[in-house]
Amino acid sequence: MTMKPGFVVWITGIPSSGKTATAQALFRRLSRDGVKTEVLESDALRKRLTPNPTYSPEERELFYRSIIVLAENLARNGINVIIDATANRRRFRDEARHQIPNFSEVYVKCPLAVAAKRDSKGLYGKARQGVISTLPGLQEEYEPPLNPEVTIESDKLTPEESADLILKLIGDRLLR
Repeated sequence: MTMKPGFVVWITGIPSSGKTATAQALFRRLSRDGVKTEVLESDALRKRLTPNPTYSPEERELFYRSIIVLAENLARNGINVIIDATANRRRFRDEARHQIPNFSEVYVKCPLAVAAKRDSKGLYGKARQGVISTLPGLQEEYEPPLNPEVTIESDKLTPEESADLILKLIGDRLLR
């Protein structure tokens, strides 16, 4: 019996842009429609893969490659995957696109001021105080996707509207 490979959707954007809310809304929508899906959420994975994170370039390289391997293995075994991770360097997401056949990238576009206002973890405040020094979009460059399948303006759409837009624009491609 041949197993149908799963899809992978990588939801990217600066911290507090709305990635997690969008990923959760998409997961709920897919689950409601009977589509089995796993979410690889970077904060949860980081606690297991790098419990004392430094956010160095080397650590980020290892971390994002690990996410790609996990997603690739799950998809190859018929499990659909939503990756909820900033991946501030475009090359991380491009590597996933190159390695995973049914891959889509969703860019959660959000003005920096809106993300900083939404920030429930206090990262932007810590960055401005010098407590942290590697926050993507503020202290480290965030490279937005050049050709994402979907761009969500999270300051204009709710997470549920965003999930509906993702499914409208790439749903047929994902679920084939």
